[in-house]
Amino acid sequence: MSQPPSEGLIAARQQIDALDEQLLDLLARRQELVRLAGVFKPKDNAEAVRAPERFEQVIATRRAGAAARGLEPAVAEAVWRAMIGAFIEYELRVNQEEGLTTDQ
Repeated sequence: MSQPPSEGLIAARQQIDALDEQLLDLLARRQELVRLAGVFKPKDNAEAVRAPERFEQVIATRRAGAAARGLEPAVAEAVWRAMIGAFIEYELRVNQEEGLTTDQ
């Protein structure tokens, strides 16, 4: 039979939940900017959306930023790779539906 969580653990979990709510707000804002980027790129241009050089530049910058803040760089890299990968898929859909056409 497991023991109930301690008050400290409960408090830590509540703070994590509060941070998660803030992260959701930030991710929603990021998604809107990603949507705009997808609209401004030429329609059906997957290479422009994926932008592999930009992707790796962002990862390197976030690793450095993480280290400067005391966040484990490998954790930051894993989070950003997953997040960017998901947003690339979203941006590809947006770009296909709303991207710039040659007559715009």
